[in-house]
Amino acid sequence: MSFFIVLMKTLFFYFLIMVIYRIMGKREVGELSIMDLIVSIFIAELAAISIDNYKESIFLSIIPIVVLVIIQLVISRISLKSSTVRNILDGNPSVIIDRGQVNFKEMLRQRYNLDDLLVQLRSRGIKSIEEVDYAILETSGKLSVFKRSDDKSRSYPLPIIIDGKIQKDVLFQIGKDSSWLLDKIKKEGYQLEDVFYGFYQKNRLFLISNKATK
Repeated sequence: MSFFIVLMKTLFFYFLIMVIYRIMGKREVGELSIMDLIVSIFIAELAAISIDNYKESIFLSIIPIVVLVIIQLVISRISLKSSTVRNILDGNPSVIIDRGQVNFKEMLRQRYNLDDLLVQLRSRGIKSIEEVDYAILETSGKLSVFKRSDDKSRSYPLPIIIDGKIQKDVLFQIGKDSSWLLDKIKKEGYQLEDVFYGFYQKNRLFLISNKATK
């Protein structure tokens, strides 16, 4: 009888967790945020405890799992609307290599050592740092790499406005200031708070308004 209960609980939690992850959204394991990872660990532990304690009611695990999922969905919804909450929970991408120069200060701040950098570069078939133009450490821990090119006109889109917030580090990187950016936005007929996303590429500013996302 106990074997049958354990089997049924195992099958039940297998399908329950499958449904939960469908609700929470599709993401690769390597792209899970800190909150996603915490919730995943808690759900796995609660399911394991319920299966191990097969004599206990299954609802003792279902209730906290449902609560965790609701909390996760609410926080995800809030972070979607608020860049401040999103930055607190997930952090910001970090430029590790900028125009071929390693940003050791940022590496120290992120506790990201040179061995970590070289390992991730090698995993992308890059033999040395000299081959890299830009490398950005994403919030998931993944390293996005842009290799050097002989094409002098190359230019990567740099996010300069996100959810109406100016990315001052990007402004500094392109040698501009807030006054220049606000003047450009005004000439396009927008206010800063009207801009959902803006990026700078090939000496041009491209803007996407909040209206375009609705």
